[in-house]
Amino acid sequence: MVSSFKAGWLINPLLVLGGLFLCYEGVEKIIHTLHTPKAKDAEQAREQLIHTEMDLHQFENEKVKGAIRTDFILSAEIIVITLGTVAAASMLTKVTVLSLIAVVMTIGVYGFVALIVKLDDIGLHLTEQQSDFKQKIGRGLLAFAPILMKILSIVGTAAMFLVGGGIINHAIPFIHHFTEDSVAYVQDIPSIGNIVGAVTPTLINFAVGILAGLLVMLVISLIKKIWPKSSKA
Repeated sequence: MVSSFKAGWLINPLLVLGGLFLCYEGVEKIIHTLHTPKAKDAEQAREQLIHTEMDLHQFENEKVKGAIRTDFILSAEIIVITLGTVAAASMLTKVTVLSLIAVVMTIGVYGFVALIVKLDDIGLHLTEQQSDFKQKIGRGLLAFAPILMKILSIVGTAAMFLVGGGIINHAIPFIHHFTEDSVAYVQDIPSIGNIVGAVTPTLINFAVGILAGLLVMLVISLIKKIWPKSSKA
């Protein structure tokens, strides 16, 4: 918050860096999904699980670290955006607004995530009850949990591109002007112009997010290839 008084010019660069990270995370998730081998049947899945050399505990830790890292970036993005919005306000206003956002994020976002994580545990607990009604609810939760996780994974990945791409869109003038010109152009289409014009910014933000994520991944891949060579020199 102190930096918002002395270095307000840092807000946009921080937003762009956070946006690039979100886009990179989105691309990484897609590539990981595409390159993950899928078992053809239950037997193959069981064999794959038995013979895998991956430490499942380490795998879970990596997933948790990735989730925490992404949540941290999203939280930082929200804080920076808020600081930019109330940049001209008094210190009391900034403290009040940021405190309210912190409470809402903690209770709302992380509470919702905790509920999702424990959904299968709740379902398992209900299946162990004597009541047939509770057992049916438990079995329903157990069946619904993986579907919900899949949906949230897809929605979350799309949100990374939309948020990251939107930030980059507004930060780079020629992309922002291109978006405005595109909206103005498609709005002249008879009958559906207004609908297409409303959707166009979202589509452009999504495309910008994917391209930015691919670019960041390319740069990181090049650095990983070059760095060992340069360190040996």
